[in-house]
Amino acid sequence: MSLARVLGRLVVPLILMLPCAAVQSQDDEAGEVDVEVCLAVDGSGSIDEDEFRFQREAYAAAIADPRVVNVIGSGYRRKIVIAMMEWGDAESMNPITPWTVIEDADDASAFGGLVRAAPRLAWGWNSISNAIAFCHAWMDSNEFRGERRVIDVSGDAGQNGGMPLELARSLAVQDGIIINALALNYRSGGLTGPFGTPLIDHYRRDVIGGYYAFALPVDSSEGFKEALVRKLILEIAGRYPATAEYQGQ
Repeated sequence: MSLARVLGRLVVPLILMLPCAAVQSQDDEAGEVDVEVCLAVDGSGSIDEDEFRFQREAYAAAIADPRVVNVIGSGYRRKIVIAMMEWGDAESMNPITPWTVIEDADDASAFGGLVRAAPRLAWGWNSISNAIAFCHAWMDSNEFRGERRVIDVSGDAGQNGGMPLELARSLAVQDGIIINALALNYRSGGLTGPFGTPLIDHYRRDVIGGYYAFALPVDSSEGFKEALVRKLILEIAGRYPATAEYQGQ
């Protein structure tokens, strides 16, 4: 049995069992978009309730930011599809929104409303690998065809539990998916990679993957929303940041 089929058997049942795992488009005519974006957000035990609410608000505000909406409108098809999931323990992979088409400011604002309103579902600790595998399978099961497919990982700690991280990353990259990341250094003090290494180094070395994939450090809570905006703009436009901030594979 191929590794891809093993991945599907491990992850797709989780998607089907979870109550929020709606993969059907809100638009009856599913079709082609410029990019598919899966937001994989850290909801593990290291994120307290204040930080949880702060993160949700930042994501909602970032996707509705006029700069992001303008970039969406400048694409070939002038629309993207986006969904959010929250990850924690290897068994805690949780869809937060359905796959949602965004073409304009109203769509972006509505998506932000879904993000703000959804309850917290994740529990446990830091299975980045299963989050990547979950997003991979979730993308494969949706009804859209993006010119590019991107998994966005944000977190304040390194890999802990679940399938091997290298396997999850390799399977996604082999399927044409780009994995980017935000390292939340302001939560971690910058040192929660393996053996106390810098988190950003762990994300650049072990988490991100694909053509011109990149990881950005976030060194203060004030910079979180702006980092999200910057990352979304780069991903939707199909660009990459300065050399020091990306790792192509």
